[in-house]
Amino acid sequence: QVQLVESGGGLVQAGGSLRLSCAASGITFSLNAAGWYRQAPGKQRELVARISSGRTINYADSVRGRFTVSRDNAKNTVYLQMNSLKPEDTAVYYCNADLGRINYWGQGTQVTVSS
Repeated sequence: QVQLVESGGGLVQAGGSLRLSCAASGITFSLNAAGWYRQAPGKQRELVARISSGRTINYADSVRGRFTVSRDNAKNTVYLQMNSLKPEDTAVYYCNADLGRINYWGQGTQVTVSS
């Protein structure tokens, strides 16, 4: 059974930082692509950052230079370090594991940035 468990969300003031974690069981992150997505109220879910099995990384333009995605193979965990947070970063953040023919999602963690 595959499980992705996110943690690290919360309430932070604009300009602050948070680090999200996504711990996987049932799959191996180092063999697959993993990503962070977010969904704000009334908006579609969007890609925030993605790291491939070969550590190729992509970021949404809106977060490039502020967010950093990384992976700890020993812990089978993917992280999203978020700095210089803005109110428009407020959303539910979801961890994703892309196995090609199937995608797995975490339950989501709320990030709220106050102005």
